[in-house]
Amino acid sequence: MTLFYQPDVENSAFLTPEDSRHARVLRLKPGDFIQVTDGIGGLFDAQLTNISDKKTTFNVTQSQREVGKRDFRIEIALAPTKNLERTEWFVEKAVEMGVDSIQFFKSEHSERQFLKTDRLHKIAVSAMKQSLQYYLPRIGELQDYTTFVRSVRFERKYVAHLPDGAAPSPLLTAAKAGESYTVLIGPEGDFTASELGLANQFGFETTTLGQTRLRTETAALAACTILNALNW
Repeated sequence: MTLFYQPDVENSAFLTPEDSRHARVLRLKPGDFIQVTDGIGGLFDAQLTNISDKKTTFNVTQSQREVGKRDFRIEIALAPTKNLERTEWFVEKAVEMGVDSIQFFKSEHSERQFLKTDRLHKIAVSAMKQSLQYYLPRIGELQDYTTFVRSVRFERKYVAHLPDGAAPSPLLTAAKAGESYTVLIGPEGDFTASELGLANQFGFETTTLGQTRLRTETAALAACTILNALNW
C-alpha cells in the first residue's frame, strides 16, 4: 500500500497538493483505503472521501503510535558538497537507510557557504514514504562548525578522519549498539588540524570508516550504514 505524509493528520484530514496529484496518478477513488504517516511515528489507516489535484480528503479509520520506534538514534553532520546533487543523493539514501537527524555545517575548507534546505526536506519526505518509514529525519540549517560542535548532545560523538599515521579505531568497533550517535564528516578538503582539535576538545572521538579515502557523501552514507548495521 502506498504511504502518504500529512504532519497534522488529526487536524488536517487531507493530503498535500503533491500527494493529492500522486493519488490521482495512482487512479485512487473515493472509498479506497490508504495509509498516512505524520512523520513522528504515527501510522493512520484512512479511507478516501474526495479526490482532487489540490485537496484530497480522507477519514481516519485506525491509528497507531510510535510505529517502528528504534532504541538508537543517528545524527550525521557534514559539510555540504560543492556539487549539490551529491548532497541530495546522500539525504535520499540516508533516509532510506535510517537516520534521525542530518545537520550541515561550514568549515574552513567548505566550498559551499549557502544551502537551501527546502528541497532537501522534500527529498527526505519522498524517501521516507518510498522506504515505508514513519519518522521524518530532521534536516538542520547550515551553521558554523564551531557552533555545531559545541551544541551536540548525543551521547556518542565521533569525527571521521583518516590520518597519515596510525589509524584510530574504526567506527564499526568503536560504537556500541543501542546508543545515540553523532558523526562529523569533513568537507572535500578535509578537516583542518584546529577543527579536529576542537572536536576532540568537546568529546568527539576520532574514528575511521575504512582504509580508503571516501568522498564526503560516500563517507556520510558509510557512517549511517555502519551504525544501522550495528543495531540490526
